[in-house]
Amino acid sequence: MTFAIPGFDYQRVAVDDDVTLNVAVGGTGRPIVLLHGFPQTHVMWRHVAADLAADHTVICPDLRGYGASDKPAARDGDTYSKRTMAADIVTLAGKLGHERFALAGHDRGALVAIRAGLDHPATITHLATLDVLPTLDMWDILHGTTAAVAFHLYLMAQPPGLPEQMISASADAFFGYFLDVWTQSPQAIPADLRAEYLKASREAVPSIIADYRASAGIDIEHDQADRAAGSRLTMPVTVVQQDWGAALGYDAAALWRTWAADLEHRTTSAGHFMAEEAPDEIIKMLRSLLAR
Repeated sequence: MTFAIPGFDYQRVAVDDDVTLNVAVGGTGRPIVLLHGFPQTHVMWRHVAADLAADHTVICPDLRGYGASDKPAARDGDTYSKRTMAADIVTLAGKLGHERFALAGHDRGALVAIRAGLDHPATITHLATLDVLPTLDMWDILHGTTAAVAFHLYLMAQPPGLPEQMISASADAFFGYFLDVWTQSPQAIPADLRAEYLKASREAVPSIIADYRASAGIDIEHDQADRAAGSRLTMPVTVVQQDWGAALGYDAAALWRTWAADLEHRTTSAGHFMAEEAPDEIIKMLRSLLAR
């Protein structure tokens, strides 16, 4: 690992029988856990984490299957379900001495954060998600030619074999595509960090696909069960998104209100990698959330 968050200590913490997470910890005060997205590692939070560490204990892990964390083979759909990945984070925080903590996630990490909020409402004090919809809603709004923007979701939803072969054969081109087209400020991800993200993703193709495959299967089942039961996020929630609704023809805030009772929904002019492109905006948002 070339890149590290300056001033943070690194350790490995066992969270499951065959899974140890790489985690950076810095600062002191009320804890907040920051979960990265695709195709990145915990380093995407470097700007935000450094600021929050002035008065919070900030915990930045690599998710299971990503970065320098362990990458267990997918025994079944549950190995990389968001329920399992959320349990990893609750166990991680507990082993670091935090029974309750705030949680923020971007992209894949946001889906893990949502599941943690639904499954562990007494543990998660505040919740922030960056640029996702809950899994069930995401699949519902993708239709027709507009769904082409999410071609990777459909590719990685296919049964094991072909997706792994295709992506492994052109891993740098595949992962680099998203790093390039999803950002409005290329300088936000310097060339050497981009190379590290590509290397980390290249070494994690099967587990990344398993994560996405779970979101086309078992994760939907979990969301459907929550919707049928009327389960909602009970902690203060802040959502920051690009203005997807205008492009795809739906009301993002309305969708989120069905899941969160105490919701602040914001849109941003930054690109998808907003914690790197607009860190000051994300820091301000998180500090506002933590004050609620």
